[in-house]
Amino acid sequence: MERRRTAAALLEEAGVPSPAYDADALLAHVLGIEQPRLALVEHVSEEQAARFETLVARRARREPLQHLLGLTGFRYVELAVGPGVFVPRPETELLAGWAVERAQEVDHPVVVDLCTGSGAIARAVADEVPAASVHAVELDPAAHAWAHRNLAGTGVDLRVGDMAEAFEDLVGQVDVVTCNPPYIPLDAWESVAPEARDHDPHLALFSGDDGLAALRVVAARASRLLRPGGWVGAEHADVQGESAPAVFAEAGCFRDVRDHDDLAGRPRYVTARLAR
Repeated sequence: MERRRTAAALLEEAGVPSPAYDADALLAHVLGIEQPRLALVEHVSEEQAARFETLVARRARREPLQHLLGLTGFRYVELAVGPGVFVPRPETELLAGWAVERAQEVDHPVVVDLCTGSGAIARAVADEVPAASVHAVELDPAAHAWAHRNLAGTGVDLRVGDMAEAFEDLVGQVDVVTCNPPYIPLDAWESVAPEARDHDPHLALFSGDDGLAALRVVAARASRLLRPGGWVGAEHADVQGESAPAVFAEAGCFRDVRDHDDLAGRPRYVTARLAR
């Protein structure tokens, strides 16, 4: 369809990383069909064409595709996302999968997700480990509203607050702590993709001069929340494959500190276990 090709060319010219996929996703969204069925479409109404062109123009201005669709997939669930919340990335699914595996090793696990954002990790754990008692916290009111929407009816205990002080009632009782904290150094502003820099909340992106300020808080909080032998896992930037694990090693209370790669072979998240 010429309309699809024209939209893809416009998005490519705007620097969108996956122009053909995004054009198809937007058209399928407008038509209310799955993307594979686009090949069968023979007619698009004027109203649908106008909506499609508007969405393509917004995507060309680098609004996140997920904001335009209103949804994003994360492991086996769909999450509502939009302005005011960090859009979960595919890389974070690996951390969520690790958390699911650790939780499944315990009969009635207690899991805490710090900086929950959209609620992605907490939702995945609740979905895949029904026996888990899942708790999540988010500081930003706008992001908390999205998490509330995504976690409604799941049984997850969602709270508003600073992760540095959260869950005093769970001290020493938690089996797994997870977090996808902000980890971009403040001086790396220009290197951030427009979709994130201009549309994701900065509270979810930037973390001090070295990008590790929030991770140090995660380590400190996990050391209080975890039971002896409990696990903590946290995402980090691909350039922090050594510095992120060092945060937990230097804390002095963790063992089995290990870094993990993403599917592209880049360092992506660190895990550690509270010493007994």
